[in-house]
Amino acid sequence: MNTEFSENFVRNPSSLRDYPSLVLNADFRPLSYFPLSLWSWQDSIKAVYSDRVAIVAEYDQVVHSPSTEINIPSVIVLKDYVKPVKSTAFTRFNLFLRDEFTCQYCGSQGDMTFDHVMPRARGGRTTWQNVVASCSPCNLRKGSKLVKEAGMRLRTVPKEPTPSQLMNAGRKFPPNFLHESWMDYLYWDAELEA
Repeated sequence: MNTEFSENFVRNPSSLRDYPSLVLNADFRPLSYFPLSLWSWQDSIKAVYSDRVAIVAEYDQVVHSPSTEINIPSVIVLKDYVKPVKSTAFTRFNLFLRDEFTCQYCGSQGDMTFDHVMPRARGGRTTWQNVVASCSPCNLRKGSKLVKEAGMRLRTVPKEPTPSQLMNAGRKFPPNFLHESWMDYLYWDAELEA
């Protein structure tokens, strides 16, 4: 899947030379997929020494203090379980993620905006059930008309996503950098090779 269009919304993870650590919850699942839950190597080492995390995998790279040498952690797991949120914040980013950065009228991917299914000029509200991702041409074409009046169709009925639905949608957009030590924790339900 082409993810170039979504790069504007991704908080760029640290580059390989910065050695980011994948952060897992106590159940060994990432805290989030999009953006991927990453900490800087400095924050990871601080968390190790404060006994908040355990190291699961390490880079070959070593850092030194005057009295200590430690391999930089590549995967860490929290010692205390962080409960997932029960509701989903209604933000532009989460809306685009719910709709997989795809126009809900024509299916294009690219310069996204959002559209009110029931136009605000006609009393439509800004809610999960009334707002969809839209490309600029479709948004202009629809204007303040109803979907049928504009001769258009919605690809899916808009609804509020659960946090797990957003998490699953985020799995479809891997970041530019994925260290090999992370793979077992990012795709645990993928089919195993024989």
